[in-house]
Amino acid sequence: MRRLTECKWFLWITKYWFLFPIIGFLFLTAGVFFGYGEHSYIAVHDNMDLFLAQFQMLKNTNSFLQHGVEVPFLGGISRDHLPSELSLYSILYMLFPTYIAYVIGILGKILLGMVSFRLLAGEFFPDKFVVYRPVIYMTGFVYGIIWFFPAFGFAFASIPLCIYLLVKIYRHGGKGWYLALFVYPLVSYFSYHGIFLLGYLVIAVLWLSIRDRKPAWTLVAAFLVLALGYVGCEYRLFGQMLLGEEETIRSSIVNADLRVSEILREIVTVWKEGIFHADGVHGKVALPICVLYFLFLNGSYLYRKEGKKILHDPFNFVMVFLVFNSIIYGLYDFGLLRRLVEALIPPLEGWQFNRTIFFNPFLWYAALFLVLIRLYDRGIWGIWVANGIICIAALAVILTPNRYNDLYFTCYNRAYEYFHGSEVDELDYEQFYAEELFTRIKDKIGYQGEWSAAYGMHPAVLEYNGIATLDGYLGFYPQQYKEDFRRIIAPALERVEQTRIYYDDWGARAYLYSGTDLSIVSATKTVYATDNDIYIDGAAFRELGGEYIFSRIELSNAREAGLELLTSDMAKDGSCTVYVYRVMGTVDQTV
Repeated sequence: MRRLTECKWFLWITKYWFLFPIIGFLFLTAGVFFGYGEHSYIAVHDNMDLFLAQFQMLKNTNSFLQHGVEVPFLGGISRDHLPSELSLYSILYMLFPTYIAYVIGILGKILLGMVSFRLLAGEFFPDKFVVYRPVIYMTGFVYGIIWFFPAFGFAFASIPLCIYLLVKIYRHGGKGWYLALFVYPLVSYFSYHGIFLLGYLVIAVLWLSIRDRKPAWTLVAAFLVLALGYVGCEYRLFGQMLLGEEETIRSSIVNADLRVSEILREIVTVWKEGIFHADGVHGKVALPICVLYFLFLNGSYLYRKEGKKILHDPFNFVMVFLVFNSIIYGLYDFGLLRRLVEALIPPLEGWQFNRTIFFNPFLWYAALFLVLIRLYDRGIWGIWVANGIICIAALAVILTPNRYNDLYFTCYNRAYEYFHGSEVDELDYEQFYAEELFTRIKDKIGYQGEWSAAYGMHPAVLEYNGIATLDGYLGFYPQQYKEDFRRIIAPALERVEQTRIYYDDWGARAYLYSGTDLSIVSATKTVYATDNDIYIDGAAFRELGGEYIFSRIELSNAREAGLELLTSDMAKDGSCTVYVYRVMGTVDQTV
């Protein structure tokens, strides 16, 4: 009896072995982020310097659900420029403290990616689902743990869910599936994925209508339902894009016009490596295996004189799709084509149609999955090889220190501090926003909502702490304000040509720039500045209503710049010192 029991346990473990790494990783991730709490190391670029601060600002001003109001950054900008409240990610920030919402978002993204992949694979392989189950869950798990652009992690992870719903509608119809598709935009994002999903759906309708020799009316209806879902969930964005008459910085953004050789090089590079917002770490496992299998598969077809099968093999379709998206990415830098798109569809001026590349991480792991199930079909040796490959792919994603791998950097930095007995130079979440420090500073100066700016730190730090800023980071705001703010920073731009080009040709980061260094904002305890002078037009700052400058640098030319030092304070752990300057000529105030 004992042997039988042990055998049953052994069989159960071999059947459901994939549950152990999945559950183990979820507990590890939750343990690290909730255990270290705000002492975790969270990615700053396009994350803590952008969306996290904006969500906190909406919370501070109770503006999540408000209409016709302005939020206090970039001199006061419509709340409609910020993420819609009809988004699962936004709802998390409405319900939970910002850091907690961020961690729940990471865990939720993993589960969403895994469940979405499982549903899609189950739809295509119902008869062999039990056989393929380990590799289905593990591939979905690998896709779910990819460290995508955090604010849009749900949108990336849910791509297979959208495909699943569309397949269900095409095959079976039913009001329930249409309803699910209508609310799908709650976990998606129109600018990054929605507009492309609709475009791909149009292509699918045309292709299936020709193949089936009858219109694919169910998918035509699906197109309308999905489009209405996006309009409903992101009504603020559509209102700004289609109904807003104000010229935005999109009209002045200057994009690269590359030569043909440069475009070809860019296509190959992005096919191999992806981009940092959607780094699937596919180059380490998925790409080499898929390329080798592509050569083997099609070589075999040609050897057996079955060339027609090349055109019908789904693996080849996925590989061609990968190349197509990479080509579109490169063609965005072909100026003539880009200007043609902008001329034909004026509301899309400045819109990056090369975001088709955001679908490639899913396609790489879909292609890898097709290779793995074909290994499963070859018997026990193929099953062991396939299981080994997907486990290595998971380790590659977990252990690669790409930009948004918060788990890796938190564990690495904490381990470094433990074994070396000294802190790393990077700021953790709590040190970056320094809430306790700014609470003391605001009390010292009697802060009452006056317009301010940051120097030597991201304006997001001020925004997070309830300080109204003339500066800020946003990819879509009035062109006139960009020009007004430029007057403040003109002295710095005149001194550093690269900074001038950076601001004039893009301008999403309306910051107080250094007149010497290319960048003086960072997420480090040490401020790397070769010059303690500030170069601003104080009169222009006053005209926009500016009163305070919060600086991590003790300015050596404050008096010459028309500033007076009010106070300074240091975080209790010594990680950050902030100097507060007031523009001369404002109301006298004793500290």
